[in-house]
Amino acid sequence: MGVFKTAPDPPTFILPLKGGGNLSVSPMMTWPDYLILFAFLGAVLVLGYIKGRGKTTQDFFVARRQIPWWVACMSFVATEVSAVTLISVPAIAFMENLEYAQFYIGSAAARLVIAFLFIPAFYRYNCVTIYDFLRQRFGAATQQTATIFFFVTRLLGSGVRIMVAALAVSVLMDWRLAPTLALFTVVAIGYVIYGGIKAAVWAGIIQTSVYLLGGLAAIVYILHLVPGGIHGALSVSSAAGRMQIWNWGPALHDSSFLKKFLTDPNIVWIAVLNGFFGSMAAFGTDHELMQRLLTVETRRLSQKTMAATVVASGVLLAVYLILGVSLFAFFQTHPGVPLPQKLDAIFPYFIGRVMPVGLRGLLLGAIGLASLDTPLASLTASFVNDIYRPVIRPGKDDAHYLKVSRVCVGVFAALIAAIAYGFSFYQKFLWLAFKIGGVTFGSMLGVFLLGLLTGRRANRANIIGMTVMAAINAALLILSEMRIMPLGWTWLIIIGTAGTMLIGWVFGPGMENGDA
Repeated sequence: MGVFKTAPDPPTFILPLKGGGNLSVSPMMTWPDYLILFAFLGAVLVLGYIKGRGKTTQDFFVARRQIPWWVACMSFVATEVSAVTLISVPAIAFMENLEYAQFYIGSAAARLVIAFLFIPAFYRYNCVTIYDFLRQRFGAATQQTATIFFFVTRLLGSGVRIMVAALAVSVLMDWRLAPTLALFTVVAIGYVIYGGIKAAVWAGIIQTSVYLLGGLAAIVYILHLVPGGIHGALSVSSAAGRMQIWNWGPALHDSSFLKKFLTDPNIVWIAVLNGFFGSMAAFGTDHELMQRLLTVETRRLSQKTMAATVVASGVLLAVYLILGVSLFAFFQTHPGVPLPQKLDAIFPYFIGRVMPVGLRGLLLGAIGLASLDTPLASLTASFVNDIYRPVIRPGKDDAHYLKVSRVCVGVFAALIAAIAYGFSFYQKFLWLAFKIGGVTFGSMLGVFLLGLLTGRRANRANIIGMTVMAAINAALLILSEMRIMPLGWTWLIIIGTAGTMLIGWVFGPGMENGDA
């Protein structure tokens, strides 16, 4: 990218069009753009109010299992991709290539394992949260430990995801990050506090539809500006290595084989393996995503929902990877257009500086909706059902727990906003989000697999295994980031899973002393 340069926000500039003539571009948001954004936000609030009506915790936590499977599928996709897909995936394709797609092969396989291994157990045990399964399979101590792990991971991970979206909106609207976070936090509270998971699930229809429409529209417009259109973009991107999908790694006899095997997450075998374990952990043991799959009526419909996400998520991922490559071709063929100071913000920067009125508003709306993709419903459900109801205040009526749930929505929203602001000083947000999950997801997956694949008794041993392996993974991540130990962060989930299962298997029966 030697022809690229960074600069402060540019003034109005001229772009040559591929068919001849010039386009005058002004980096100014207009009232139609703002109107589209607030129309989308209003639609989410209205849909959440209409569909989220309910008066019990069953409504708030699992929507009485009355959500249509296709709605749950769209909500799952909206929750999975959020701002990471909209902002960070195009940035990764822009800065690197298409090798990130290799992870999706393993991810697709993991979804099928979840559909036929995890989901039947969750419905058989009639789980309100997936950590109900751990309580019934092992005991309350395992359930509560897993819930705490979920809280830590989800609060930090969601802080990254929401910060990505809010940072993008702040770039587009030329706002400071703090008021941008405040705006979308208030809107998120507004629809979740009333309808809980019901409101969040139905909002996914709007989110996923706008994500897909906005991504496709952006690609068409960018290719319109690249000399030679699709062929020109392919030529420029291929010459720079941006179209590379497969990374086969070094040969076995290469002296650097072992080091690259341990440190390069983009080698195809490693990418697929880690995509499999990473997605199985992220989707199967994180209540934020699994909660969507528990809102449909039957096990079979839930399995159908999960299987459908293989296609839906794959399409959306492909769109935003292609978008990133298209952006690379645009900036290569228009060297006079400056880049942003942070390349992580390349897509929102392009939207605000080059996109025309209307399309700019559509994409601003898409990113704005991503800012609303918070885990408020799942955090609340897990806290009230797994900790507050059984431990802190047992025996209260349902109205009390519903009231506490709504208070929790506001508290968790404020926590996430504060964490998001703290993460705003980092770059390469996509990998940051994954690294956070890598510390605890292995512990979570290990204890779930021990319960699903074996009949082994363990409860106290699970706590030890989860805690020890999370501590080991945190230490390994720190050593890796400091370049003291050559170990890629993608290995952390595999190490954590194997270690947790081994500790539970070996020490579980002996530590129970006759207790289930």
